[in-house]
Amino acid sequence: MPDSDNRLAKKVSRIGVVGRAESPNADDAVRDVLAWLKNRDIQILFESGTASRIKSPLEQTYTREELPSHVDLLLVLGGDGTLLSIAHPVASYDCDTPILAVNCGSLGFLTEITRPEMFDVLDSTLNGMATLDERRMFRAKVVRGSDVIAERFVLNDVVIGKSSRSPIVDLSISVRGHFVISSRADGVILSTPTGSTAYNLAAGGPIVHPTVDAVVITPIAPHTLTNRPIVLCDDAPIVVTPDLSDDHLEITASFDGQLSVKLKNGDIVVVERAKNPLRVIRSRSRNYFAVLREKLKWGER
Repeated sequence: MPDSDNRLAKKVSRIGVVGRAESPNADDAVRDVLAWLKNRDIQILFESGTASRIKSPLEQTYTREELPSHVDLLLVLGGDGTLLSIAHPVASYDCDTPILAVNCGSLGFLTEITRPEMFDVLDSTLNGMATLDERRMFRAKVVRGSDVIAERFVLNDVVIGKSSRSPIVDLSISVRGHFVISSRADGVILSTPTGSTAYNLAAGGPIVHPTVDAVVITPIAPHTLTNRPIVLCDDAPIVVTPDLSDDHLEITASFDGQLSVKLKNGDIVVVERAKNPLRVIRSRSRNYFAVLREKLKWGER
């Protein structure tokens, strides 16, 4: 868990490298890592898009979906979106491959390790001294009749929201088969504790510490002001049923901003806790609250 002494015990002999697309900063970081690892007994495997951008002569490349199952460590160089894109393949393979995420973007709530820290953290990782966070993930799916038409592991959130052309929508939410609320709103966010600092926070939801086994349900621009965010235990499936009987209603389910599915009337979205957490290497120079203070600029005027 984020503030426990959870060490990476497994020896690292193969590192998979994933860089953010269209980011010269990330490409430079990839080249720096290659130079740093050159004289170390480490096999480097590339995500295919990253290899083509830096014109690497290395032959062993894999797609982003394949790479997690072939390496002992994933080095992600980019922003939070890059990390979110690799979280689903890691969970899909049911592997415990840890991720070392370096911020080569702007905000970087999830990619908390900075470029100047990169080599110190990488060195401690190779020496078995890295500290791991375990971040709870959700398994979400869209069910249409008897068919599952989409399924995705998410680290941040599932957002069920209307299009700009659609009027306000009615959404029914239930837990363990018990009706919770019918909400008239622009949509709803179902967030993990990790994702509580993302869209959930912007929509007025609470910040939840990553060690809490919870799901945050936050309405988006609710019609009724008393329709407020609620925090529930994540040990039971949550079912969201939008009412799309009006032909003018358009709504989509978005998974971590990586996959969007246009919903039809009668569809349900089911969100439940994934079996395994995502293992992310933590910066040794700051804890979770220090990251919050830095990113949210607490104490500044």
